Amino acid sequence: MDEIEVPVRRLTFGALFREPYAHYLGWLYARLQERGFPDIRVAHSAVLRTIDAERGSRVTTLAERAGMTKQSMAYLVDSLVELDYLEIVPDPDDKRAKLARLTRRGRKLVATAGALGAEYEALLAGRIGADEMAELRRLLTIVVDALPGWTPGEGGEDK
Repeated sequence: MDEIEVPVRRLTFGALFREPYAHYLGWLYARLQERGFPDIRVAHSAVLRTIDAERGSRVTTLAERAGMTKQSMAYLVDSLVELDYLEIVPDPDDKRAKLARLTRRGRKLVATAGALGAEYEALLAGRIGADEMAELRRLLTIVVDALPGWTPGEGGEDK
């Protein structure tokens, strides 16, 4: 049998993204529970990070933005409606269509999550240094901007 040399184990490129993000999500959702949102789960972020906070969004649009099926997104939207974070309203541009829109409670959740995101960033800067944090943010911004066909709120297809 031929010997295959296994490279020295180190964090993969994917892990360098995944591990900090997983830590952040665990921290964030624990804080959200402490701040009065005990029923929010990580899965709900697929809706919360893709919804148009001002106007609301169609379920099909949310599904496309999150890269998931319409059925899976509808399940999450229904869950958030039951929990009073979203409401379903007629689309003013097409009366046959419906929009999922943040309720007052949903707006409070999104605002709290945004403030917590800034708090986490400050805590991380305290661990790695303000200059390193600024550099990390700068480099991650370059990465995001360099993604093929990436536009905020849209998929990753080439334009």
